[in-house]
Amino acid sequence: MGKYILSIDQGTTSSRAFIYNEAFDVIGKGQQTFPQHYPKAGWVEHDLEEIWSSVEGSIKQAIASVSGADFDVQKIVAIGITNQRETFGLWDRVTGKAVAPAIVWQCRRSAKICERLRKSPAAKKMARDAGLVLDPYFSGTKLTWMFENDRSIYARAKKGELAFGNIDTFLIWRLSAGLAHVTDTTNASRTMLMDLKKLKWNPSALKILKVPSAILPKILDSDACFGKTKGLKFLPDGIPVHGVLGDQHAALLGQACLKDGETKVTYGTGAFLVMNTGKNLKRSKRALSTVAWTLGGKTSYALEGSVFVAGAAVQWLRDGLNLIQNSSEIEALASKVDDSDGVFFIPALAGLGSPYWAPDAKGLLGGITRGTEKAHVARACLDGIASSVAEVVDVLRTDSKLKLKTIAVDGGACANDILMQTQSDLLQAKVRRPIDVETTIRGAAYAAAIGIGLIKLSDIAKTQKIEKEFSPKWTKKKSADVMALWRRRIKGLLAGAY
Repeated sequence: MGKYILSIDQGTTSSRAFIYNEAFDVIGKGQQTFPQHYPKAGWVEHDLEEIWSSVEGSIKQAIASVSGADFDVQKIVAIGITNQRETFGLWDRVTGKAVAPAIVWQCRRSAKICERLRKSPAAKKMARDAGLVLDPYFSGTKLTWMFENDRSIYARAKKGELAFGNIDTFLIWRLSAGLAHVTDTTNASRTMLMDLKKLKWNPSALKILKVPSAILPKILDSDACFGKTKGLKFLPDGIPVHGVLGDQHAALLGQACLKDGETKVTYGTGAFLVMNTGKNLKRSKRALSTVAWTLGGKTSYALEGSVFVAGAAVQWLRDGLNLIQNSSEIEALASKVDDSDGVFFIPALAGLGSPYWAPDAKGLLGGITRGTEKAHVARACLDGIASSVAEVVDVLRTDSKLKLKTIAVDGGACANDILMQTQSDLLQAKVRRPIDVETTIRGAAYAAAIGIGLIKLSDIAKTQKIEKEFSPKWTKKKSADVMALWRRRIKGLLAGAY
């Protein structure tokens, strides 16, 4: 066990660092939170220096937490990075200092620009070339907003004085003392600026969004050598960054979803679903097309869908209705009844994501009688989350024309057995929960290990350890009937019937 991988997970509210041995066991951990900034309604910003400080601190914590005489920081042979995807920054190429706050993926400031672009056939084609939809979620339109609102920044960008990048690019820049300005195909695919087929920056997109090519990083494979550490007090020089993936792509790899049709669901505040479609770029009007990864010189594609509210629904039961004191209590409460007794909950607390894309939709709690108890509401909440996910999985399955046998799950809510069993029943598929549900940061470690030849892509599945597998208990007819009723209720909600 003489070689170690340092994996960095730079998220929306915190940064984490894990150290893995050659068996992919975690031997050290570190985590630090950092502030969120909300200068205006609908605006969300980060400070790149605060992000960097949190990454540096988490790495130091991880190194300090390792116990064992065999480990030495000199034995770290590669670094993997996974990151919040669409958040981006602009910094000075000479000083490395940010010229403006980083704009976060949640920020809606470019909504009017998106509305304007939706009227343009060329912009619609640009979005299709990128596999995305015209939405403020993605980096490109927010970058346009920045240029339109600060002409001095735009002038410097045109001169090539500034560097642009999602958070992966910024971290690589800092780790390499500014010698590497690069990104990988997964992160580039979330900017609206990359052609999904060619895996190159799209000249048409740059023209439409008024982005100077001089600020863009070089696009590399996900297991390329992105740069080497230099000038850091907490890491020796020369450690290669050899694996980079956006967070949802990293989770797909971390779950060893390597074959066509294999799908993972991450249950966090929302639920994020990604299906591996292999070498074939699949299109869907109801889901996003994206790069799964580029490893070993080969690109795999994916379809992605989002449920805006999953774990957040449980938090609402806790904080809004005070039905439970802690989120973990919902399973025990829901287990007091066999079913919801007709109570239903549509968790559109932040609008509806895939496949409806209805941001103005409101949540709905219905079917209540004098016999309704707290346990029925808790059960309906879990049913609503599972039904939302099942509908998106059905979209991915239908539009990809791929068979679905097993769903890999991770994220905090996947620990709920009732939710997972309901998910299996609705999907009529097996649900696989690993022992290590930290699959995002594990995926980045895998990519780095593949990059240095420590493991082959085909051998990742051998390192997986499954904690529990759920199989359907319902008949196919019952599942179909429940989902048909769910869709009728959604249709009624969108039609204003409630």
